[in-house]
Amino acid sequence: MDFKIEYQDLSYKAYLQLKELIISGNLKAGEKIPQEHIARKLGISRMPLHKAFQMLENELLVESIPRRGIFVKETNLREIADAFECREALEMVACHRLVETASDEDIDQLEDLFTPFKNRSKIDLIEYQQADQQFHGLFIKLTGNKMLMRMEVIGNVLVNSYRKGLIRKPKETLSEHFAIIDALRNRDAVKAEKIIRDHSAKSRMVILEKIRQQKGILDEV
Repeated sequence: MDFKIEYQDLSYKAYLQLKELIISGNLKAGEKIPQEHIARKLGISRMPLHKAFQMLENELLVESIPRRGIFVKETNLREIADAFECREALEMVACHRLVETASDEDIDQLEDLFTPFKNRSKIDLIEYQQADQQFHGLFIKLTGNKMLMRMEVIGNVLVNSYRKGLIRKPKETLSEHFAIIDALRNRDAVKAEKIIRDHSAKSRMVILEKIRQQKGILDEV
């Protein structure tokens, strides 16, 4: 029994470290993961590492290609559009909960992420994307709904919605984030839910348009 607990613990630790490497971009989309090197670096055998890869594959973060190895999964536009559709649904549930239960301090946390970008003539895109990701992660976390948080983690909804970076420019989305925050602060559920839905849907429509354009180009070939 002790051996199994230790084995599962090693697998899970490897899973968490590999997931962080993928999310941070240290392991890039399409990159082959050197299994023996990773095993040595993490100080584990191939068996728990294999289990970690299975967990990552279930979350669509890596893919196993026969006779070639394990690769960081390249997310296509269709999958990102699907991630935004799922994100929209999760955030609608989160929005309803936050309007009812979020404290003023909770809402302040959300606002503080974007306050540094107010009145900036030029916004660093990497810095803004980090704030954007933190905002949407915190948006779900502050609900305290463990099932909702688990659903997001299992599907890696937020991770996959950012796999191609920012979909829309800060000059368009910054005001939308503040509008969401204002609606929450005013406890206006109807307005908050509409804004958060439109916020996600607009990005999804941009992606769907890119898919249509790609299809059009292929049809012409």
